[in-house]
Amino acid sequence: MGIPVHISERVIAFILKRPAHGTYKGGIKNVKYSPWNEIVNQSIFNNNVKGVYADLGMEKRMMLKIQNANLLPKGGGNDQPSLEHKIFLHLFITREYANVPKYIFKHMIQQLRESQEKNICWIPYGRLLSEIFH
Repeated sequence: MGIPVHISERVIAFILKRPAHGTYKGGIKNVKYSPWNEIVNQSIFNNNVKGVYADLGMEKRMMLKIQNANLLPKGGGNDQPSLEHKIFLHLFITREYANVPKYIFKHMIQQLRESQEKNICWIPYGRLLSEIFH
């Protein structure tokens, strides 16, 4: 049947060679009325109102693409960043130390659940998982 492998934030931190501490803002229940909306809109879009991907400057658009491809990959084709993606980008822009292993772990769980519910054959963090299983 194989060897049981337990993946945790600690394991991800070890693989990334990065400590598992810093700011983590997750589990936001009501995204529409979250106080984070104003904060991230100000730092990302330089405006208090909600912006869209097309409103991003070139540098922030590039950072978001790197984030979507490597740190918090998205399974769908939607270019609009979620609040979680905006908060993570905000932490990077403001140079606040983010708990990257926790973000990756929580995002991995969320994406795996979503792929099971929608019956999609997509596994995020393939390279990271291969490092863990190696």
